[in-house]
Amino acid sequence: MIESAPELAKPVVVAETSRQKRPVVKVASSPSSWLKLVILPVAVMAAIGVHSWAAKKQLANETSVYFTFLYSFGGAALAAALIQQVSKPLRRWLQHMGPILAAAVLGLSLWEVATSGFRWLPMPYFPSPAGVLRSMMDDKALIFDSTWHSLFLLLSGYFLGVAVALVTGVCIGWFSAARYWGMPILKVLGPIPATAWIPLAMVVSPNAMFSAIGIIALAVWFPVTMLTVSGIANTRASLLDVARTLGAKQSFLIFRVAIPAAMPNIFIGLFMGLGTSFLTLIVAETVGVKSGLGWYVAWAQGWAEYGKVYAALIIMAAFFSTIMTALFKVRDRVLVWQKGAIKW
Repeated sequence: MIESAPELAKPVVVAETSRQKRPVVKVASSPSSWLKLVILPVAVMAAIGVHSWAAKKQLANETSVYFTFLYSFGGAALAAALIQQVSKPLRRWLQHMGPILAAAVLGLSLWEVATSGFRWLPMPYFPSPAGVLRSMMDDKALIFDSTWHSLFLLLSGYFLGVAVALVTGVCIGWFSAARYWGMPILKVLGPIPATAWIPLAMVVSPNAMFSAIGIIALAVWFPVTMLTVSGIANTRASLLDVARTLGAKQSFLIFRVAIPAAMPNIFIGLFMGLGTSFLTLIVAETVGVKSGLGWYVAWAQGWAEYGKVYAALIIMAAFFSTIMTALFKVRDRVLVWQKGAIKW
């Protein structure tokens, strides 16, 4: 007993020593961490230098707006690099996003070198970043109006399609009679691209706005319905048996057991329908609607205003990415146990 006491004490000493040494390690002081913090201001300075060289071959109104953008962005990056010394959340954000933002700024510089610098890409099909920014500023009122109309069309068609798809999906997935009559309709009409219905939709509904909403709803309806049917039909029998044993009625089985169990599949359908709705929105706007981002792109392309085309594409990227991010946030709220499985 006396000889074994020192042996039992050794692990305790080692554990205390290890706990004392842990706070000594400082990740932020490593060279790579500091490089991530300063790379963004350095990239902005390089972009300013490239634009100063290429500005001699561009219009004065284009270069002034782009210079303002670069100096403003550079000032914000420099301020963030200074504030991060007293703000740990900002430091972590800069270490994570700094290299990505720096790569984006350097990409703009390469774009400017290839367009207005050496004229490797033909004009007017490939304008410089300064020209795109100038076009965006000149048409900001029309772009804002087009974005608002696209948002109205997209959300109206998407929510209409989701509402109809959830009802049909639950009915087909739960009731055998609905499955008997509904699955052939899904198999025949579902694979047809929604854009193929545009000529018929314009005949059925003379109002182009209602036609576009209906086409978007049809594009959303098929994937959401199929994934809802799959989730409802594959609800574990053990869950249903336990609920029936406890005296649950059919409404309880549907709304409190089957639908919650099918939520992962339903959200997969919602994401698929959202991606399909983006494509259908742009195509529908180019056909009959006289407003929206798709209409704006077709109108600018008709006048060979390719700077405005690229400006609209940038707005589309931010617009659609924001909506997709919002849907991921809803998914994380509803499916808490799957949070972080797929990040956006």
